[in-house]
Amino acid sequence: MKRFALVGAGGYIAPRHLKAIKETGNELIVAIDINDSVGIMDSHFPEAEFFTEFEEFEAFVEDQKMQGKKLDYISICSPNYLHSPHMKYALKNGIDVICEKPLVLTSKDLDVLTEYEKKYGAKVNSILQLRLHPSIIALREKVQAAPADKIFDVDLTYLTSRGKWYLKSWKGVDQKSGGVATNIGVHFYDMLHFIFGKVIKNEVHYRDEQTCAGYLEYEKAKVRWFLSVDAKNLPENAIQGEKLTYRSITIEGEELEFSGGFTDLHTQNYQLVLDGKGFGIEDNRAAIETVEVIRTAPILEKPDQSHPLLARVKG
Repeated sequence: MKRFALVGAGGYIAPRHLKAIKETGNELIVAIDINDSVGIMDSHFPEAEFFTEFEEFEAFVEDQKMQGKKLDYISICSPNYLHSPHMKYALKNGIDVICEKPLVLTSKDLDVLTEYEKKYGAKVNSILQLRLHPSIIALREKVQAAPADKIFDVDLTYLTSRGKWYLKSWKGVDQKSGGVATNIGVHFYDMLHFIFGKVIKNEVHYRDEQTCAGYLEYEKAKVRWFLSVDAKNLPENAIQGEKLTYRSITIEGEELEFSGGFTDLHTQNYQLVLDGKGFGIEDNRAAIETVEVIRTAPILEKPDQSHPLLARVKG
């Protein structure tokens, strides 16, 4: 049984980590969050210690170490901009990490974490659960079995409506979230890289605080993409169905169905980590570099390849 800590216990994604720690037969020793609405912990680990101040958390971890009860893992579900310092804290204390996506905000941060791994002997593991989805694995196998010169045409559309709170939270601040492409899209860019190979071209066609669009070329695909948290951009078929989230990935005009099958993916990801087969720092590099370019690249005003929803946004 491994001993876990959880940083960011009050966040949206934390319950999946609590469930994964429990289902893999391990124990949560301590959790921390600046907010104290963490009653979900009672369903999994009612005896776990909890703090709202990082100094108190640090002191507890140090006391455990002095008693010969060192933590094995720190799971990190804190806001994006805190991932790097929280991982550095764990690594400096010789504790392995399981961190939510995006692992970090810049490729330079990846290089620093690599140095920390070498210096302190602990390891960074990341959550890349889409790589474990049966539909994604099947598509990757189909692409790999295709003729060597086959290039797939892909449209990626993801709209997940957010209220006025979004832009007033850390998620609406580029320096903290990495912008909308990072915050809601980084796992899709990892998925595209996982399926279609190395990134060859990265164009940005539109970018504001709620919406971005562009075009990516991979070794095996040409991808028009559109991401938004603005409900005004929902397509008609979503509005008529009164859906606040719309997700569509088409390959050669055929819809990829992967709306289900997400329930146990975090647990599977945890089991891989525990088996020594987790996704490490370099597994994240392609997606982090992709969103880094999307965040900073000049806007291409008259693209040859643009997503169908782009015309609506540009009026």
